[in-house]
Amino acid sequence: MEASKYEPVEIMAPVGSFESLEAALCAGCNSVYFGVEQLNMRARSTINFTGDDLREIVRRCEARGVKSYLTLNTVLYDHDITLMKGIVDQAKACGVSAIIGSDHAVLSYCRQIGMPLHISTQANVTNVESVAFYAAFADVMVLSRELSLRQVADISREIARQEIKGPSGELVRLEVFAHGALCMAVSGKCYLSLHSHNASANRGACIQNCRKEYIVTSKDDGQELAIDNAYIMSAKDLCTIGFLDKILEAGVNILKIEGRGRAADYVDTTVRCYREAVEALGEGTYTAEKIEGWMERLATVYNRGFWDGYYLGRKMGEWNDSYGSKATERKIYIGRGVKYYPRVQVGEFRMESHSLKTGDTVMITGPDFGVLKAEVQELRVDNRVVEVVQKGEVFSMKTDRKIRASAKLYKVVPA
Repeated sequence: MEASKYEPVEIMAPVGSFESLEAALCAGCNSVYFGVEQLNMRARSTINFTGDDLREIVRRCEARGVKSYLTLNTVLYDHDITLMKGIVDQAKACGVSAIIGSDHAVLSYCRQIGMPLHISTQANVTNVESVAFYAAFADVMVLSRELSLRQVADISREIARQEIKGPSGELVRLEVFAHGALCMAVSGKCYLSLHSHNASANRGACIQNCRKEYIVTSKDDGQELAIDNAYIMSAKDLCTIGFLDKILEAGVNILKIEGRGRAADYVDTTVRCYREAVEALGEGTYTAEKIEGWMERLATVYNRGFWDGYYLGRKMGEWNDSYGSKATERKIYIGRGVKYYPRVQVGEFRMESHSLKTGDTVMITGPDFGVLKAEVQELRVDNRVVEVVQKGEVFSMKTDRKIRASAKLYKVVPA
């Protein structure tokens, strides 16, 4: 097939655990990004890698031909410098593909030791002069989230016209956010959490108090008003799958999916949908019908509702009218793996809550295989076929993934 004008494009997946890493790799990502220790923008997240995980992350990525990017994009203080340098040294020794950073200390040290670098969106790159400046340090620019597609296209065109090259000698590549949570602040530079709880979002410790509902109180007479139907600081999630052709035509090279704190099923679904969309563009089969199908699938996993971001010229965000996820499906934890019988492809599980019956939809997640979603065809207890399994029972069912004790079993139900 003739090379497409939409290729090559890199789909970058967010990973915060080995479950989500395997989900991303199986779903067809070209690269993953992740954080370790406390110097990344998801340092407060309950799922985070450590420096000891780096070698295994790189090993799994290299086995699939996938690039690995380590985020070091928080504000750094003097007492962080030694830790930062240690993390960069470890990343280079383990073969991490590049560091994503914004602090000048990170930029300087990466250049000093020859570690490839991407400029984070926290640097707020919004014009070609900034691209030219940062090109002395990095081959990739993650553009500010507030740019329109016309502005992105202008920057891309000027990079080519001026032949702006990074340290590798290649033209600078552009990366944008394609899907996931948006912050009310300019490219994530928010001080609300720091002001209210001394927990800096710019140090990865955001408590997301912008996502809550608030009452406005008059200082004159004490009258209180609830803002009708709007969480006025909580933006809906970005979704660009409906105009992905326009994004790629603007000269974007890397599509970043946001969500390092989200579960493996979110990573699996979003990466698969955007992979299919990019392939459809290349094959000339990117249609309204397919877009509708992708939107329905994206809506099944965690989201706060969708909007187009600022790419198409919107001046104001679209705000939520409720708290939490608007996913059309939800998963209920019901048990975990016990044993696997590879010859007959049967997994044994312990039912820890609720019940399960033939015809139910289940999701199994594990650090060795990512995500498996299927309809239950047959259930067995003590090798007897049963229709329903109750809490406390050990049962078996067919699965083509190797199940270990670390595997978690969920029942998927309509939200």
